[in-house]
Amino acid sequence: MSEVLLRLDAVGKRFPPTFRASQRLGALWQILRSGTSGSGTVVLDDISFEVRRGESVAVIGANGAGKSTLLKVITGVLAPSGGKLQQQGSRAALLELGAGFDPEYSGMENLRMNATFLGLSQRQVDERLDDILSFADIGQSIHEPVKHYSSGMVVRLGFAVVASVRPDLLITDEVLAVGDESFQKKCIRWIEQYLDQGGTLLMVSHNMYQVQKLCRQALWLEQGQARQYGDVFDVTQAYLAWHERQDARDAASGSGHAHPELYGVSALSLARTGSADGGEPRLAMGEELVIELKLRSPDGRAPVALVGLVRADGTPVYGVASDHDGIEPAVADGLFVFRLRFPELALLPGGYVVRGHAMDPEGLRVHDTAEVTFTVTGRSRELGLVRLAHRWETP
Repeated sequence: MSEVLLRLDAVGKRFPPTFRASQRLGALWQILRSGTSGSGTVVLDDISFEVRRGESVAVIGANGAGKSTLLKVITGVLAPSGGKLQQQGSRAALLELGAGFDPEYSGMENLRMNATFLGLSQRQVDERLDDILSFADIGQSIHEPVKHYSSGMVVRLGFAVVASVRPDLLITDEVLAVGDESFQKKCIRWIEQYLDQGGTLLMVSHNMYQVQKLCRQALWLEQGQARQYGDVFDVTQAYLAWHERQDARDAASGSGHAHPELYGVSALSLARTGSADGGEPRLAMGEELVIELKLRSPDGRAPVALVGLVRADGTPVYGVASDHDGIEPAVADGLFVFRLRFPELALLPGGYVVRGHAMDPEGLRVHDTAEVTFTVTGRSRELGLVRLAHRWETP
């Protein structure tokens, strides 16, 4: 089994209350006396995971979830309020823009200082200087004070120094979100090569495509707690589905309710879909999806069933009505039963909603609606909503 480079065991971080002078003094006294503050804002709570040599782990979550604080605790910028943190091997971190750079010194002077802090001797810096300058590609600006640099130039210089060191563990916080596209591609190519050669990566990113491309595991933080940790596809797909549903709830203005005298939905269910814990239905990309819709009628006439598939963020994917295909329902216990089967579901991984609608027999008006959420799982980096059959050919 590979060597553990980083292990966190129930690590927490609490910021003491400092709104008033009396609170600041009280917090300082508590820290001096016991080494921790007993009150304040909990930013990280009971975080436990490990990173082994050769692994690549992403930390994901919404803004304010505690991602950057976690990296600062790991890199020693902040001290944990509780728990244990163990590290082995060399590490290099690219956190906040300009961190570790003195704005009054030139890029060259900062380059040499940072390379020294990361463990290179002056001789090694001289030997690798041409490669560092070529990677950074900021021209004569290397001799100007860093305070005159753009954010993209700062990232170029910082990443070039780290690339020359090749640490055992590389820690990054959204650095690939800054800079032009060509430099981002250069960084990604370097990270892929670094990982192929046995490097270890811990990164924070909001870009799920980059996360899935570069990482094998992911940690999802929510309000300072670890909500899920595991395979990168499982975690990112669960996170994206959650995010899409949050967006849909924020945008929703209300939902319809059946009136007892109108055509209504009595039941909407998904048949033969897997869910290990009895929770939300889950099915693999390409698996069969069976939807069963039971409708009631106030006058004994058969309603029209309308079924729609919608991305969790509200984007329509597909819809079909029973009268389009001339379908007559079965009748059971006074209800009209429709069953719709998708033999090989073409949806890409993500969160989705099945909407079942009861329409009048003429198919003119929707009287009632019901929804069931489900998740499509799978290992795919394809983009969009559905997978279209395709074949690459050599011209």
